Amino acid sequence: MPVPPFLAAAREAALLGSRIVRRASPRGRMPSFKGATDLVTATDRASERAIQHFLARRFPDHGFVGEEGGRRAGAEYRWIVDPVDGTMNFAHGYPYYDVSVALERDGSVIAGAIADPVTRDLFSAQRGHGAWRNGRRIRVSRRSPLRQCLLATGFSSALLDGGARRAVREQFRRFEDFCLCARGVRRPGAAALDLAYVAAGIFDGFWESSLHAWDIAAGVVIVEEAGGRVTDNRGRTIDLFGGEIVASNGRIHAEMLRVIGSR
Repeated sequence: MPVPPFLAAAREAALLGSRIVRRASPRGRMPSFKGATDLVTATDRASERAIQHFLARRFPDHGFVGEEGGRRAGAEYRWIVDPVDGTMNFAHGYPYYDVSVALERDGSVIAGAIADPVTRDLFSAQRGHGAWRNGRRIRVSRRSPLRQCLLATGFSSALLDGGARRAVREQFRRFEDFCLCARGVRRPGAAALDLAYVAAGIFDGFWESSLHAWDIAAGVVIVEEAGGRVTDNRGRTIDLFGGEIVASNGRIHAEMLRVIGSR
């Protein structure tokens, strides 16, 4: 089956960034600070520049939003890119990070790809064409109820940068709630890859708050095309720029929302 052009471009762009990240020198891993705890490396910037240049050549009329400041506004279609999702892991040599590339139109993600430079896995999807891992179709898990499931989450550095201690405590209380009612909870540190693992049936669910569009955009379409469900904390249609996400295999979604709503 021919690969749709948007999906092909998302895959190529993510793999391009992944090669840059994989080949990074020790100097390329050295972080500087955008905030009190928010890191950036030269590799983040190099990956974003390469991806933006590639997409601008392929789709000159498309817009662009990148975590490291790359912007092109005023277009119907917009690429949303995280050139290194999990920069703190990357800077410290912890092998859990990725490159995330998504195409959005009118608030809906059309296509997305997530490339893991460590395992060389490539997760991808286009609306209506299914979700894939290295060329093989993937589906979310069939596990339920929640007490039989493995979940993932994260604690956003944006809250610490903003000094929102109350919100941080709320995150920890919610983490405790899920630990008490799920088989296990992991906090790997790269939201896009966490979502890819939900799509692949490794994790059964994921939740997090205070995220950016580039953290979740590709993961949203991959989870949904793998048969999962993605909403905000109240079960409403996901807003890429709304900062919160709940993703699951669908079977435990209502339970996850009840746990989140209990706080």
